[in-house]
Parts: sequence; structure tokens; C-alpha cells
Amino acid sequence: MLVPPPLSLYVHIPWCVQKCPYCDFNSHALKAEIPELDYIDALIEDLDTDLAAYRLTEDSRSLHSIFIGGGTPSLISPEEIGRLLKAIEVRIPFSENIEITMEANPGTIEAGRFTAYREVGVNRISIGIQSFQDEKLKRLGRIHGSDEATRAANLATDAGLNSFNIDLMHGLPDQSIDDALSDLKQAIALNPPHLSWYQLTIEPNTLFYSKPPTLPDDDDLWDIFEQGHQLLTEASYVQYEISGYSKPGLQCRHNLNYWRFGDYLGIGCGAHGKISFADGTITRTVKVKHPRGYLNPQKPYLDQETQVEDSERPFEFFMNRFRLLESCPKQDFVERTGLPLDAIQSSIDWALGENYLTDNGSEWQITKQGKLFLNDLLAAFVDEE
Repeated sequence: MLVPPPLSLYVHIPWCVQKCPYCDFNSHALKAEIPELDYIDALIEDLDTDLAAYRLTEDSRSLHSIFIGGGTPSLISPEEIGRLLKAIEVRIPFSENIEITMEANPGTIEAGRFTAYREVGVNRISIGIQSFQDEKLKRLGRIHGSDEATRAANLATDAGLNSFNIDLMHGLPDQSIDDALSDLKQAIALNPPHLSWYQLTIEPNTLFYSKPPTLPDDDDLWDIFEQGHQLLTEASYVQYEISGYSKPGLQCRHNLNYWRFGDYLGIGCGAHGKISFADGTITRTVKVKHPRGYLNPQKPYLDQETQVEDSERPFEFFMNRFRLLESCPKQDFVERTGLPLDAIQSSIDWALGENYLTDNGSEWQITKQGKLFLNDLLAAFVDEE
């Protein structure tokens, strides 16, 4: 029987000072002032529309986490972020220990800004640093320099937040192993509670895709990961997700809910949502992508709505769950997909035989072999009947 999981909220702010050449997110370079009053009004109306459409005002779930992403949310004033958070809390009760994260670009942060965001309810900041080397930052189209990156992390430390994250990339254009490890050492020295350390990938519909830069080869990438992982482990960071490291107990709760196949409303330009219902339905939503369309009062906020069919649920569940290094309780599969275990037993048996998984009776654990051949493992759950 499907049991509705914890509920989170994703809020998308679509504007950036400029578009980075590697970015395939729904972001738009600023050409004028942000219509922040109108946009916050639209976000609140968007939320009201979802709450009514999916009868979530009758739902007993409180809000587990909020993630304000982009784009560059720190382009929005603390006052308007505060107005949005108050409006959300009036409509959905916050859990006692709700995590409220906001992304920030070091190039948009002024002294005291983090403290102002904390005072209106944000208790976790994610800083998009990417590199501490000015030449690499320029290649990535970032608007900040290495000094601003360090300053932003120090401001976050001093702001009294519950936690903060540094986003750092490796596998950058013309990056040596020493360059990548130097970036990581500088990030570790700033002692962030959470560190997202991920490899640059070239995505379609980006400038890097049409004009590919020279990236490190596979051998160098493997050496960067192995040596970097050792540095992080020695600094007391625990890897809990493919690219997620944290000090013990300080994992990102919003990301954990996402990877555990939890539920999340998505409001804002192009935001995605997933909602489960006690009747066994799982609905995915996508909002209107472009700010002009989203802010047009004559158009609905919803762009797409699809149902996750029973045959799609095993793949979707494990595609998310196997990003995490933790074991997966079998009961989670039953409760979050609404399917019985025998619906996937043949695929599980095959995965056990390939040493992709282990089974202790109540939980599955992905193995090192399973991580190496993750695509093969996931393919076993496509179109299960």
C-alpha cells in the first residue's frame, strides 16, 4: 500500500547575472530589474493553485524542507524571501526542525546579507563557488573571483546558520590533478558542514556543448576522485551520496528526501514536483518555464502533469535511491511505490547474482560493483511487471 512520504517544497528563481557556459538549468540572464514583487506574488499564487488542485490542505503532512534554487536566488532581497516564507508557513505547517536552504552566488553577496536571510527564516545556504582559481572561474563564466568565494564562505560561517554548503566542481577545462586537489583543499580549509563535490559534465543546449572545451581524461578524473575522496575522509567528511559529503549528521535533508523518493511540490519557472496520494496515484508536475509566460496572468502555472504508472515506478525508485550510499529498507519500496516486493523479485535476484546488491533480509545495499555498473543495474528495473 502506498504511504505518502515526507513532503518538501522546491522554489525556483530563474534569473542570473549572466548564463554560465556549462549550465543547462532553467536560468535567464538579467536584462532589466527583477520583478521581485510580482514574482513572489506569483509564487504564492502558484502554491495556492497546487494546494487546491491536489487537496493538500486536507493532508496531514507538515513541510519537511524547503529549497530555494535557481538561477541565483540571492538576487532576491531578504525582505521578499521573508514574505514568501511567511506565506508558505501560513499555508503548510512547518515541521519542528524544518531545513530551509537558499542557493547563493558569491558575486551577489554583500556584507550582512547572509544574516538578513537567516533572520527571515533561511537556516542553510548553498554557495556556488565551483573553483578557487580565477582563471578557471573565468572559463566557467562565473561573476566572482577567488577572494569573493572565500569571503562568502566566511560570511556564512559567521551568520549563525544551522549549516551551509559549498558547491565545488572538478574535471574543469584544462584542469590538472593538482589544480583540482588544490581547490578541494581550499574548500576543506573553510570547514563547511556540507560539501557538494561533483564532476563537470557537458550537457546539451549549453555553450560548452556547441564549443566543447578540453577536459581531463578518464585516468586523471579517476585519480582526482580517489585522491579527493581520501582528502575528504581524512577531514572527517562522510560521503552519503554520489557527489554529497557532509560532517556527521549534517547531510542535506532536502536532498535526502528527494533521493529517498519522497514528495515535493515545485513552484516557480520550470519547477518540477512529485506528489503521492493514499489512493496509489503518483503525479509529476512541471511549471511554465519562461518568466514571461509564468508571470502572464492569462496563463496557468502548470505546463505538464503526468502520472507515474506502476510499470515505471521500480526504475524511478531505484534511479533515485541508488545515488545514496545508505542501505534501502525493503519497506520503503513497498510504501513509496505502492507495489509488492514480488513485482521486482526477478530483477533483484539477478542483481544479487551479479554482486550488484546484497540482501540482509530487510534491506538492500548497493555494492561497489553495483556502483561501477549502475546503468546495468538500473536497466534491470525498466518496465517491470
